[in-house]
Amino acid sequence: MIYESKQLEEKALLATAAKMCVAARTAPKTRGIDEVLTLVLTGEDKDRLADQVDEIGRRDFGEAAPVWYGRDAKNLRDAGAVVLIGIEKTYRGVAHCSFCGFKDCSACKEAGGHCAFLYTDLGVALSSAVMVAAQAQVDNRIMWSVGKAAAELKLGEKDVFWIGIPMSVSGKNIFFDRQV
Repeated sequence: MIYESKQLEEKALLATAAKMCVAARTAPKTRGIDEVLTLVLTGEDKDRLADQVDEIGRRDFGEAAPVWYGRDAKNLRDAGAVVLIGIEKTYRGVAHCSFCGFKDCSACKEAGGHCAFLYTDLGVALSSAVMVAAQAQVDNRIMWSVGKAAAELKLGEKDVFWIGIPMSVSGKNIFFDRQV
């Protein structure tokens, strides 16, 4: 049987995406509370997400849209897949913490604040995931704009703060030498 490069690269890309999701899941979490969620998008679903990144730039900034929205949308369209890593918006209940800037979790929640530990846990999960991609020699880039678009599309079943990691296997890293 003959396997062509394109077939093997697509298979490796999805296998790497799966391992990235595992790395995010097994990353250490504050108080051992796991609220990390993952999704992998390809094809039309990925392109719909890219359209939303473009839409955010046009909607929020009009003609003065920062160049990175279009750049990130193009990178996402050119990528073979995107891993979305998110964290459910909850509160940890760490006594006397105040790391969020509020007296306690109740005050944070009442004011519409965000638990600082959620972002710490998300950062560790993201770092673990991109380490897996790097070890697999899969080009990738962490993009908050992609996560913002995923949140607006309400991907997943819960209220989630998402970050996107588009992935690419090609002769040249599509995420390198990008314009602003």
